[in-house]
Amino acid sequence: MRYQGLHDLLACSNSTRQYFLSLPVAMQVALHEQDAYIHTAAQLRARAEAIEQYNNAVRISRLLW
Repeated sequence: MRYQGLHDLLACSNSTRQYFLSLPVAMQVALHEQDAYIHTAAQLRARAEAIEQYNNAVRISRLLW
């Protein structure tokens, strides 16, 4: 099902809300910043994965400097 944004998705889907609340707070904040671009549970999981991959790449690049 497609929702208007992350806020609406979390308000209407218990399983998605449980997943969201299981994430670290920093990830939750980053996802809230993308509220208008998250309309489904699949998009939420994909955005969380993309943010995690980006954060890992940043950590690795800092180790190389």
